[in-house]
Amino acid sequence: MDRSLPQRLQAWGFSWGGLLDNRHGEWWVMAQMALITAHLLPAYPSPASLGLSWPPLLRVLGLGLFAAGLLLAGQGALNLGDSLSPLPEPMPGAPLVMAGAYGRCRHPLYQSLLVCSLGVTLARGSLLHLALLLALALALVLGSKARREEVRLCAVHADYPAYRTATPAIVPHLPRLDWRSGPSDPEAV
Repeated sequence: MDRSLPQRLQAWGFSWGGLLDNRHGEWWVMAQMALITAHLLPAYPSPASLGLSWPPLLRVLGLGLFAAGLLLAGQGALNLGDSLSPLPEPMPGAPLVMAGAYGRCRHPLYQSLLVCSLGVTLARGSLLHLALLLALALALVLGSKARREEVRLCAVHADYPAYRTATPAIVPHLPRLDWRSGPSDPEAV
């Protein structure tokens, strides 16, 4: 299914109106993209500027985690296929995917972003990148986006509430990143 970028954006539900009023969660996508893009910034402060020699083992571990995060993202994207969308709105008519990466957690693409962010943080030894990781995880950018998505998934898929109860959200047993109760009120997200 080859589509031009404008056609793909339209199929996902992006619109100029949505960018103004967040009707399909466009603001969450923009915040997520800004945090991801900010990972390209250089380390600040750099370990050297603090008089530290960043251990090569941490750099290698960070690069390994980054690569693992990319593999997790690839698996999640392949499992979703044509149902993949950056918006927290299910694609119309898309099946509920509960196998593969989605058997491990309900939001493996968000999990992969956190693993990649942790990898960059360890590889660079940067407080800035640690702040970006915390913004993704603890400032609830991913959690809030996922909760909004779950409200829509519950409305579309009768099996989603049981799946939600049985499967971790983003990171198993980590407060704010694993909730297995009902989604929040749609008006709250």
